[in-house]
Amino acid sequence: MAAEAFPNPNHFDFPAAFQLGNYIVRVPGVIAFGVEPTTENLREAYRKGIFPWPTDGFPLPWHCPDMRAILEFNELHISKSLEKTRRSTRLSFTIDRDFRAVITNCSHTKRPDQTGTWITTDLIEAFCGLHKAGMAHSVEAWDAEGRLAGGLYGVDAGGVFCGESMFYRHPNSSKLALLFLIDHLKQ
Repeated sequence: MAAEAFPNPNHFDFPAAFQLGNYIVRVPGVIAFGVEPTTENLREAYRKGIFPWPTDGFPLPWHCPDMRAILEFNELHISKSLEKTRRSTRLSFTIDRDFRAVITNCSHTKRPDQTGTWITTDLIEAFCGLHKAGMAHSVEAWDAEGRLAGGLYGVDAGGVFCGESMFYRHPNSSKLALLFLIDHLKQ
């Protein structure tokens, strides 16, 4: 499988376009439409810089944009107020303690100008499969009473951590979880 190019229509049956009425639809940055988001498909996709991003009313688009955001740890600016919050926080942080709770909370997070979520039930199951395979990870922020206060999850795509989503119930908890992850990755 490693020698195959993703998407391989013979293996995954990914069409590069789809028909909508009398029109053939192609979208910049989208290399394929369709196919279920299985653990196997996600594993192969992320290794090649491809990721799913569902859109209501369309077959599942698989994206591979030319431009990517990269967080350079050495150039990261932490505001004075966030640094003060980090020094005084009573939150504790773990890695991979409750992946399913983190991704589920991320899927329920309301975002401005968005209806619904891109993190569908099928994607939750596929990402949980990636987690069991050791390729997807979560960072959890816990309050003093042991309740999940925030967190984030993402995929290890062969030495590159692709952050996918984050949520918070306690102010700044997802930001502090990200800083915890950065400190962990620097080691």
